[in-house]
Amino acid sequence: MDYTLHARIRAGDPEAFRELFRDHAPLVHRHAVRVSGDRDLAEDVVSLTFLEAWRLRGRLLDHEAGPRPWLMGIAVNVLRNTRRAARRHHAALGRLPARDTVPDFADELVGRMADADQLAAAQRALKQLRRSEREVFTLCVWSGLGYAEAAAALGIPVGTVRSRLSRARTRLRKLAGQELKKNREPLPRPGQVQGGRTCAARSYESHEETYG
Repeated sequence: MDYTLHARIRAGDPEAFRELFRDHAPLVHRHAVRVSGDRDLAEDVVSLTFLEAWRLRGRLLDHEAGPRPWLMGIAVNVLRNTRRAARRHHAALGRLPARDTVPDFADELVGRMADADQLAAAQRALKQLRRSEREVFTLCVWSGLGYAEAAAALGIPVGTVRSRLSRARTRLRKLAGQELKKNREPLPRPGQVQGGRTCAARSYESHEETYG
């Protein structure tokens, strides 16, 4: 393998970093969007990942199979830190009324899901996995890293990647089904009393005209 790029990155060659960014920023962004469900946050993750890559450039070793596993390992750590910061932020806003929002997923993921209910169910189910399983799943399934690349990114053996991915897939199928089932309750019929108020038939009919 030609390790010239590795050496140039370690030396802080600006052109090498432009090449690194051009080739891998889209991958980091897609991964961050799929993990967080937040495009704005994903932009921050990309910036922070490449800032960290610059700071840690001396750790890119020649024996590594390209810079992708090294860079994605940095991205995983950045996401861990941003998720912790987000949890602290949400805790600070805990007294505000909660709002139901639909996560903003990457277009590729949207194409794999049948509808918005499945999207939301998959995101909720993914959050119920252990962090170790979630990270392996998102790297291998959503971001397309091979077992060896994911193992290098996370600093774990390849066999551990395989076993965690198998558990994650099994649990995710079950959890996503449960989450989807929760949301598929029948719509109230026109005139049906719900929560002490009558559901107006006109509202339901206008919904049918708009989306039907």
